[in-house]
Amino acid sequence: MFKIKKIDLYIFKRFFTLFLMTFLICIFILLMQFLWKHVAELVGKGVSWSVLAEFFVYATISLVPMALPLAILLASLMTFGNLGENFELTAMKAAGISLFRIMRPLIIFISMVCVGAFYFSNDVLPISQSKLWTLIISLKQKSPELDIPVGEFYSGINGYNIYVRGKNNHMLKDMMIYNFSEGFDNAQVMVADSGKIQFTEDNKYLLLSLYDGESFENLKGQRINNSVNSIPYRRETFKTKEMLLDFDTEFNRFDESIIADKHVSKNYKQLTQSIDSVSKITNSISTVQAKEIVDKHYLGRETLPKNNIVNSLKKNKKVINPDSFFLSLNQESMVRISNMALEKANTMKNLIVYNKMMLTGSEDYVISHEIERHRKFTLSFACLIFFFIGAPLGAIIRKGGLGMPVVISVLMFIFYYIIDNTGYKMSKESLWPSYMGMWLSSAVLLPIGIFLTYKAVVDATLLNTDQYLKYWNNLRNRFNSIIN
Repeated sequence: MFKIKKIDLYIFKRFFTLFLMTFLICIFILLMQFLWKHVAELVGKGVSWSVLAEFFVYATISLVPMALPLAILLASLMTFGNLGENFELTAMKAAGISLFRIMRPLIIFISMVCVGAFYFSNDVLPISQSKLWTLIISLKQKSPELDIPVGEFYSGINGYNIYVRGKNNHMLKDMMIYNFSEGFDNAQVMVADSGKIQFTEDNKYLLLSLYDGESFENLKGQRINNSVNSIPYRRETFKTKEMLLDFDTEFNRFDESIIADKHVSKNYKQLTQSIDSVSKITNSISTVQAKEIVDKHYLGRETLPKNNIVNSLKKNKKVINPDSFFLSLNQESMVRISNMALEKANTMKNLIVYNKMMLTGSEDYVISHEIERHRKFTLSFACLIFFFIGAPLGAIIRKGGLGMPVVISVLMFIFYYIIDNTGYKMSKESLWPSYMGMWLSSAVLLPIGIFLTYKAVVDATLLNTDQYLKYWNNLRNRFNSIIN
């Protein structure tokens, strides 16, 4: 029967507590940054608390892939930094326990986290992404909550700008309304001493009632009796005027099928099927396009013009030298042939541009799906790499708490994010293959993790400033001796 050692349980408890704390902190920080990006879809829309709670839940789940590697890096760095600072790591090594033996329970745990991260990215994340982006699209289409301010123009009603100088209970005083719903050429301006706005019973329209005012309508886009000289505008004085405006206050949720074919909503199997099917279609289209260009437009396969000069040359079986033939023509023929050649070149250029446009959409579709497929593996591998960076680095610097570990973790994560984003953009722009761009960050950080692990195992003083000063002084003395 396998029995858990007390040292394993002790190390695991120390790590898991910090891991849970740092993971929640990372999720909170990333969630605030995500909300700041989408604050326009949430503020002033009058949505219910249940919708907001749903948005928070889906956003939190979607941010796990970014928060998990950072939390592992920070927790491992703090755990081994605390052990080194309290000389517990030194005592364990003095008792004959190697660093790998100390790290064993955490290696097993992180391996389980990596496996779980893959299944999370493959099974949970596509569902949360689908629901989140469907909800964001629905919130973007939601009309803002009606709250007309005093002394400011209100543009929450589509096609209208409303200005109010004062309010008295439900009455609005000194109103000015600009109506651009029918275009600027048919603009309408209304002023009224007072007015009120109320919703219809189905909450889909606004009933705007104006009292004691005037309206000025621009008639630039109209004609009176089809004559050129038309009246520039129309003026109307009214005691009471009512207008019905479109303003749907209900929250209409879109169906998730609108992003069903997007890469963010698919698991590994679905991504592979989409890539295979679209790649076959793209290859078929490109093959047909290439065959058509070669058969019809490739140099030497065009239909030669039927004129006396060409026919006589063909009968005599003479080899046509294009330069000599062109120079033998008169000036009028040279100009005509040059124009024909230019026109034909432009036609070929337009054909190539059109063919490229036909393929661009399919190629972008395949690339985005390939990137998403690789991302499901890079998340798990990043968790493992960050552990083998954080744990040895903590054992080397021997600093715990939230000071030095946080600074190093943030710098390392920024470094990882820059490399990962660079690889993503290279893959997205088709400058690199998808696998090369998405695995770039792992390829860069893996040697760093191996190097730090080796240094920690051999008890190297990697960040000892006195040692670097000693090397610098020796180098300077050697340089001075060579000069002298």
